[in-house]
Amino acid sequence: MTKEEFETSDLADKGSLYTYIRRGANGQLISVPYHQQFAKEVDRVSRLPLMAVDLAKNEGLKKYLKLRAAAITSDDYQASDMAWLDMKTNQIDIVIGAIETYEDQLYGYKAAHEDYIIVKDMEWSESLPKYGAFLPDLQRGLRVPDEYITESLGTDTELDAYDVIYYAGDCNSSSKTIAINLPNDEEVQLAKGTRRLQLKNAMQAKFDKILIPIADMLVDDSQRQHITFDAFFSSTMFHEVAHGSGIKSTINGQGTVRMALKEYASALEEGKADMLGLYMIKQLHDRGELTADLMDYYVTFMTSIFRSVRFGASSAHGKANMIRFNFFNEHGAFEKNSETVKYRINRENFEKAMDQLSYMILKFQGDGNYDQVSKLVDIMARIRPNLQKYLNKLSDAGIPVNILFEQGIDVLSL
Repeated sequence: MTKEEFETSDLADKGSLYTYIRRGANGQLISVPYHQQFAKEVDRVSRLPLMAVDLAKNEGLKKYLKLRAAAITSDDYQASDMAWLDMKTNQIDIVIGAIETYEDQLYGYKAAHEDYIIVKDMEWSESLPKYGAFLPDLQRGLRVPDEYITESLGTDTELDAYDVIYYAGDCNSSSKTIAINLPNDEEVQLAKGTRRLQLKNAMQAKFDKILIPIADMLVDDSQRQHITFDAFFSSTMFHEVAHGSGIKSTINGQGTVRMALKEYASALEEGKADMLGLYMIKQLHDRGELTADLMDYYVTFMTSIFRSVRFGASSAHGKANMIRFNFFNEHGAFEKNSETVKYRINRENFEKAMDQLSYMILKFQGDGNYDQVSKLVDIMARIRPNLQKYLNKLSDAGIPVNILFEQGIDVLSL
């Protein structure tokens, strides 16, 4: 199938998250709903949440599981998304269904099936909700023209910390997810908000086994003390919070940002979340809501660029980090110590580059200019020779790109 053939077809649901595009008996394109394409699989999978209903003690969880089972067999997820946002007191949670679109590298339209089983860290979670209350005010303070921030955000925004005990499907197929920001449905986000779930045990593993070794090799000794888990956790958390800010629909009638920017939408959205996450950290630090040294967040963030860029050019997160590394490098946000050949932050240039890249991404999203974003990705989402040399050093040192997760009923002694 060519892109032109897809775009000129008159299939009403061709851009749906939940349809396969195939050829019919006459050779013409047809759309097949997921629940028909995977009839055998979804029938089996949908039985599992219903079995869990009989075991669940929490009424909100019971309701969600029933609605989610129905959603898996109908591809209509909105009611279950709403029920999931309504859950407040459950300690065990299940995220299941066709959710993320990263695997669709043709357009970024089609969702892939996945499943998490997670357990809430009640103590950590108690300290997080206050930050969600700042989101509407931070949205209004974004340094872009007013027309790019006219959308009102849902107020039911929740921040929690969890330990993940099971990954399956899309989230288990490549780099392990360390945070979840759902639902992805723009209508649900605007009507009700989102939940941001920090997967603390997976995050700690990546910090200990990947980020710390990278810092030891690449961060200048004068700034090495600024690498902290709290800063890594906060950067990840505010990245997820920032997914809910900015703009969801273009300002010129081209529909949602996801539909207008097609295969580049995910990479640009990840870049936006990183930059606006930093913006939120800076704003909350200026207000005294975050009390750690601001350089902790900056240096840990910079080091995490080296971690994430290793995901590769096929990953939305990898593309976003390549764009950011090259942009920051060109604007003098960090520099190399000529003696140690390690990187260090130039704080003034770092903050300027942060503001400039945030503005550029938000404007690109609002304009929905596919050709403009395509050029940006083509020029900036590349690992240039100097960066590749450092990435080779990390590989030669045996620093892993990802964590492996041993899981299942045997590991849990069930």
